[in-house]
Amino acid sequence: MDVVYFAWVRERIGLPREQVETSAATVADLVVELSAREERYAAAFADLSALRVALDQELSDFDAALEGVREVAFFPPMTGG
Repeated sequence: MDVVYFAWVRERIGLPREQVETSAATVADLVVELSAREERYAAAFADLSALRVALDQELSDFDAALEGVREVAFFPPMTGG
């Protein structure tokens, strides 16, 4: 699946997107797998309350299932102006 990173998440990880092979059942499981990769991922996912997630470009929750999902995007909360 494609994993896409936006804003400071992309800056911490150092990639705008990547292809990930995973056996994760939920977004939270995927976060655990990614965080275990290296310190830059652990830093990006250290505070999940500061992150939002979208599955196939629709806002979702960290407990959402990944079955059939083609794209997961991580980004900070949006602010209006």
